[in-house]
Amino acid sequence: MADEHGTQSAAWYKQSFGADYLTIYKHRDCNHAKQEVRQMIDWLRLPPGARVLDLCCGMGRHSFTLAEFGYDVTGLDLSEVLLSEAKEQDSSSSVRWLQGDMRHVPLPCVRFDAVVNLFTSFGYFDDDKENRKVLLEIERLLQPGGKWIVDFLNPYAVVSGLVPHSERREGNMIIREARYVKNGMVYKQITVLEDGRDTRTYTEQVKLYKLPDFEQMLKGSSLVVKQLYGDYQGSSYNAATSPRMIMVGEKKAFRC
Repeated sequence: MADEHGTQSAAWYKQSFGADYLTIYKHRDCNHAKQEVRQMIDWLRLPPGARVLDLCCGMGRHSFTLAEFGYDVTGLDLSEVLLSEAKEQDSSSSVRWLQGDMRHVPLPCVRFDAVVNLFTSFGYFDDDKENRKVLLEIERLLQPGGKWIVDFLNPYAVVSGLVPHSERREGNMIIREARYVKNGMVYKQITVLEDGRDTRTYTEQVKLYKLPDFEQMLKGSSLVVKQLYGDYQGSSYNAATSPRMIMVGEKKAFRC
């Protein structure tokens, strides 16, 4: 990938989801996750004990809650730091934790009743083919008739409501965030200032896929979108006003 100035750098997602991430996003709590999972359960209508994959589980907020509701949960993430945090909190070993890339999940034989990809954990890659690989992995990992959720940002709302700059304090850290849109991607550059330590800078990026883009990427697969919501209250998706674009779908029977 390239930064705002065209300088090549290592893949951003291999740098950004480290120790500082735990502080930068500490405001994301389990109460919100429980509310979201309750709504997901209503959408998915899975029986108790159903096998669910939380694809890009991060620190495991949703994985833990899905397990509390009686599902057999596997959480996958690429970040060793975030998985270590999840495992440390999982004193009862309620979730099966797995490290891996969402494009190449290291589970060749396991099939799930549902796969969920939450909180804009999609669109990380510059190349559309690489992002489509994530959808094809969801297809591969699902049982026929299995359910899936991709909880994505609403690209129209992101562009219209973009806050270019913000600053806040977390403990002894000052966190500065700069946001901009370029070449169909939304970027967030995060600068962390802390006494006694070097300044750290991270860049996050997400491709601003619209619904027709997802429909195009799903062509030729057995994944179909059954419902489209604009938030976790179950509101219908409205491109102009919805904060999210949440696709709920299923995998059709095997193709010949």
